[in-house]
This record gives sequence, structure tokens and C-alpha cells, in this order.
Amino acid sequence: MKDTLVDGGPKAPARRGPPRPDGGAEAARRRKRLTTLTRPWLLLAPSLVVLAGLLLWPLIQVGKLSLQDYEVKFGGGVGTFTGFDHYSDLLTGELLWKTVLPNTVFFAVACVGLTVALGTLVALLLNRLGPTWRLICSIAILAAWAMPAVTGTYVWIWLFQPQDGMASQLAGSLGLIDPETTNWFTERGPFYAIATLNVIHHGFPFVAITVLAGLMTIPKELYEAGELDGANAWQRFWNITVPTIKPVFLVVTILSTIWDFKVFTQIYLMPGGDGSNPDVYNLGVYSYIEAFAKNDYGAGAAAAVLLTVLLLIITVVYIRTLFRQGEEEL
Repeated sequence: MKDTLVDGGPKAPARRGPPRPDGGAEAARRRKRLTTLTRPWLLLAPSLVVLAGLLLWPLIQVGKLSLQDYEVKFGGGVGTFTGFDHYSDLLTGELLWKTVLPNTVFFAVACVGLTVALGTLVALLLNRLGPTWRLICSIAILAAWAMPAVTGTYVWIWLFQPQDGMASQLAGSLGLIDPETTNWFTERGPFYAIATLNVIHHGFPFVAITVLAGLMTIPKELYEAGELDGANAWQRFWNITVPTIKPVFLVVTILSTIWDFKVFTQIYLMPGGDGSNPDVYNLGVYSYIEAFAKNDYGAGAAAAVLLTVLLLIITVVYIRTLFRQGEEEL
């Protein structure tokens, strides 16, 4: 008998339900999304910790100190909580509104305007030089930026020293002053004129080199087209240079404003700036004098907080300007 193979025919494919989500793939996607969100903060964490230790913690301590009547005595400091009394005394005092704040604001505005103007002029001149001379001149002007503020301040004091100073002798030879009786450092106007020259001398190299970097990115074809259209040098500068490197001008202007609002060394080291002449106080010097010369650390801390608030406002404007500029470029 032969074996018979029974063929039942092709079988119908089994029906399958909807595909089940792969749990491993979904977990991997979640981990990837979480990593994308947390990786920037993990990379920033060390810097943020350092900044918190170097800036945030001291700022908190200064804020606490401004709410106390704190004096340093033998064996340690003694503090008594006084609330906002120091702020009230500071904001209601005539010295702040008539001397300290005007000196701070007008001095910073003058320094920023003149520093940016001189730095831009120097950058335009450097841009017209050949590569070799441009490098030599750039190194030369950077020497002024590298000079410590203390050294530069003493140079300007020597130049305007009564009787023996070079500027005093020159002005005396021209009949403008009497070198024997003229003291440039006793009145607020001449004092801050010298301080302004000092700050400009120290700050214009940064503006010049930064603006020069921006100028070197402008295509020469734009200027050639302007010349063909009959535009003069001023029109080419105003209609081509300024719009093209506007972000550079914004950066150097706002950074210079932040730096010039907190000038201390150039004021304190000049004759009369160490507290003997209250007419030349700015916020930085006033805070220092109140804290360390008068042993009133609460009042000094309150002035420091006021200066910090002003700088924070300027910083917020700076950051918003940068973000707005970035959005416009996109």
C-alpha cells in the first residue's frame, strides 16, 4: 500500500493586530530628548557654579550688608539690622543728586562718546594702511590698552602736576594760566577733563581694533559703487559703513558704557579723588569712601547696590540689543 500525501491547499495568512509600539525605541527617544534638553545646562553648570561663587554670593552679601549698621571693630565686625535706612539716607541726601550721580553719568557719557569717536577714527585710518603698517600701528596702540590703569593715571597726573607738569608749563608759556597758582585737580571741571583724557587714552584701542575688524569685512565693491554714484567720504561712511557694521558699534558702545560707569582707579588715584574733595566723587569712589574711610559699611554697600542696579539695567539693554540684532539677521 502506498502512502498518500494529503494536501490541504495553501493556508490563509494569519491576521495580525496593529503593530505594538516598541518600548525600547520609545525609551531611547525619550532619553535622546532629555539629553538634548539637559546637555547645554550640564555643559554650563561648571561655569555657572564658578560665577555663582565669585559674583552671586558676594552680591547677596553686599545686599545683606546694606541692610545693616555694620562697623568693623577689634576682634570682628558688629552688625545691627536697620532695614532700608541706608537707602533712604542715600536717596534723600543732596550729595547723591547734586554731585555723585551727575559726576557718574556725565563722566560716563562723555567718555563713551569720545572714546567711540576716537576709536572709530583710528580704525578708519588703520583700514587705509597696508598690512605691514597696519600691524605695526595696531601693536603700538594696543600698548596703551595693555598699560595698567594705575600707571596711566600717574602719567596723566605728572603731565598736569601744578608748577612742574608739562601741560602746566605749556599752558603757562602760552599765557593761558599761571603755573604757580593753578591747580588742575581742585575744581570739578578740570579734574574730570583730565580723568576723561585718561579713560579715553586707555579705552580707545579696544574700540579701534574692534571696529577695524568690522571694517575689514565690508566688501570694497560697496564703496566703489558709492563713488560711482557720486557719494562723498562722509556719505559713504554714513550710508555704507555704519549700517554694515552696526552690531559692532552697538557692542563697543554698550561695553564702554558699562566700563565707564564703574571707573574707580582713574578717579581715586588723582589728587583729591581719595576723599579729600567730595566735589569729585562718583558712585564707585563714594561707596569706597563711605565703607573704608568712614567705617560705615552699610552706607557703602547701599551705594554699591545702587551702582550695581544701574549696571544691570545697562546690561539688560545690551543683551536685548544683541538678541534683537540676531533676530533681524535671521
